Amino acid sequence: MRLSLKTLFLAALGLLTALGFLTTVLAGSVVHDSSFRPDHVLRVSTADLTLACEGTESLVVNGTNPGPPLRVLPGARTWIRVYNDLKDRNLTMHWHGLSQRLAPFADGTAMLAQWPIPPGHFFDYEMATEPDDSGSYFYHSHVDMQAMNCAGPLIVEDCGTSPYTYDDERVLFFADHFRRSQDDMIEGLLSTSFEWTGETRGILLNGKGVAVGQIADPSPPGPAGGFFGSPKSRGRRQGSRKSKHKSGKLSALQRQALGDEDDSSGCTLPVIDVKPDTTYRFRFIGATGLSFLSMAFEDHPNLTIVQVDGNEYNIPVVVQHIQLAGGQRFDVVFKTKTNEELRALGKAVFHLQFETRDRPEPYRGFAILRYTLDASYSLQPLFPERNRAPTSSEVTRRVIITAEQKPDPRSGRLIWSLAHMTPPTADAQDPAMGRAIPVLVDIYTRGQAAVPNYQAALANEGWDPAMGIFAARKDEVLEIVVQNTGSQYDTPEVRGIVESHPFHVHGKHYYDVGCGPGRFDAKVLEERLKRNGGYRPVQRDTTMLYRFADGGERVEPGEAAGWRAWRIRMEQPGVWMVHCHILAHMIMGMQSIWVVGDANEIRTLPLPVSGNYFTYGGSVYGNDTHAPNMFQYFPDTVDGQKQCGPVNGGITTEGDRIQPGNKASEKGMESKAGRVEVGKVVNRICKVGKNVKKVGRKLRKRGTKGHVHDHRREL
Repeated sequence: MRLSLKTLFLAALGLLTALGFLTTVLAGSVVHDSSFRPDHVLRVSTADLTLACEGTESLVVNGTNPGPPLRVLPGARTWIRVYNDLKDRNLTMHWHGLSQRLAPFADGTAMLAQWPIPPGHFFDYEMATEPDDSGSYFYHSHVDMQAMNCAGPLIVEDCGTSPYTYDDERVLFFADHFRRSQDDMIEGLLSTSFEWTGETRGILLNGKGVAVGQIADPSPPGPAGGFFGSPKSRGRRQGSRKSKHKSGKLSALQRQALGDEDDSSGCTLPVIDVKPDTTYRFRFIGATGLSFLSMAFEDHPNLTIVQVDGNEYNIPVVVQHIQLAGGQRFDVVFKTKTNEELRALGKAVFHLQFETRDRPEPYRGFAILRYTLDASYSLQPLFPERNRAPTSSEVTRRVIITAEQKPDPRSGRLIWSLAHMTPPTADAQDPAMGRAIPVLVDIYTRGQAAVPNYQAALANEGWDPAMGIFAARKDEVLEIVVQNTGSQYDTPEVRGIVESHPFHVHGKHYYDVGCGPGRFDAKVLEERLKRNGGYRPVQRDTTMLYRFADGGERVEPGEAAGWRAWRIRMEQPGVWMVHCHILAHMIMGMQSIWVVGDANEIRTLPLPVSGNYFTYGGSVYGNDTHAPNMFQYFPDTVDGQKQCGPVNGGITTEGDRIQPGNKASEKGMESKAGRVEVGKVVNRICKVGKNVKKVGRKLRKRGTKGHVHDHRREL
């Protein structure tokens, strides 16, 4: 009997996966007909809302802004159906921070990984989280500036128990508020006369806030209304107006905290409801499209950072304030005051103050922390044995990306340029990316001819001048440096100005090895690494490129004004983005395309089933009359259970959970049960298809060296 090449190919992949060489199983083509039930459904439409005390038309997800929180299991496959109910606009959905966890055409980057979803159609996104993906993420559209209000929290639950003890959680989702339409803002950004979007009119915290020039209702603040809790709440709706505190000892303070619960005006401060003597996990999510925020709680100075940007827990770091850029996430353990402490203070209502940084017109806003009854630091991994931060000797090459604001030599309009690459013209078919078809589709159809020339890229700051795409080989270890500079736009208002930028990487988490003023100097970085040889940076996907401008916010045009350096293992072939997460900057050109690997390494879906993804509005997009024909990339989860093993290195029992504030070292952590040796537990449950087998493994200690970040202003 002769077997087809496709059959042999899929059989070989299945064998390699079962043996542990591959994590992906190509399960085959499926039709999502009326019997298919996605795990989550998101419908995007428009609605007239009152946001920040102002009436406006906004994109909404399932009727709300922000969209509903999605909670997914670690080590499991999840289908999320996204409907485009907009009348005349395309749509995608990106799963911010979930690097490498998506089927090839499911990253949600329009004209890179997929055709956008046409109006009146839907697309089924497939993701497969891994056991160590637990953490805080968010989803947002990646078309134009839709991420301003088409976004919502995405939480990957812990695998078993969290290594940190807490009783409940709150999601704090920060976003910018603009009254101008997105079309108007984009037109101004791409115009030869250039018109800036303007500064944010307000900061929304879970959809609530007060715009510049508006006055909040003078009555006591209303209900929380949107501070998403966790399954620990056991079914109680978060943001309930009724106190569940049962001690009976704080009746006067409770009345002060609850106040008048009539929220009919729609113009009140955001409210975070908490209980006394309770430990919370606060998930700070920066979904702002412009603003870089600094914030602190009144009379609550101890914020214990336990995780940043999801994926990896860090040794606890105690700070007094949080700095949050667009795209970043910080998970903080927050201990509330006891009843006795509240009585001594005579109050049960406190303020959270947040304000924008590095902007010409700062905004200051407030939220209420309601009881119902700058610091320097470095982030290091909680489980260093698993940390794979590359050493200097492992780095194969360095790519320096110079960020410049300057006039477009073709049109004169103001642009942002990365590595001296000129962005597409404003009248291009796709002015944001300048692509006639998605890059990944092009590689699947034309093969290696659509992959950037590696040698040409090496000679041209890392990108192929014929394609405008950065090139990397699989398994390279890159040191990527983003260099900030003063504006070269010759007007009195803009000339020499330096801005801060939250840079985000798709496809793979990186190790942030530091930042500094002036021009990047490799010798300075190496000396810093040697001085701090015992430091191991945690994995990140969004970090700040600061404006290190001596004496203010301006330098000479084009002058170097700060840098940020990452190290990244290019282990995941595909088409990915590296971009500033200030949406206006991204529209103006501050985004780049990276192709990792060759065509054979990228094209993991067999033909002809991958062809269903090649056409705009093709058979993978469903509508009222057509069931989508998808390729199921990841296997079904066995018995619908999450595929979890020990949490991040072996701390599994309730008695071994780490208490915030304990001192930790690379050898172990002090806990209620005494000293816990990280990596002691060697068994992990792995499930491939319908087979369940125990795999013993020991975590090796690595001699990886990093350095202490220059966290002059970092958080």
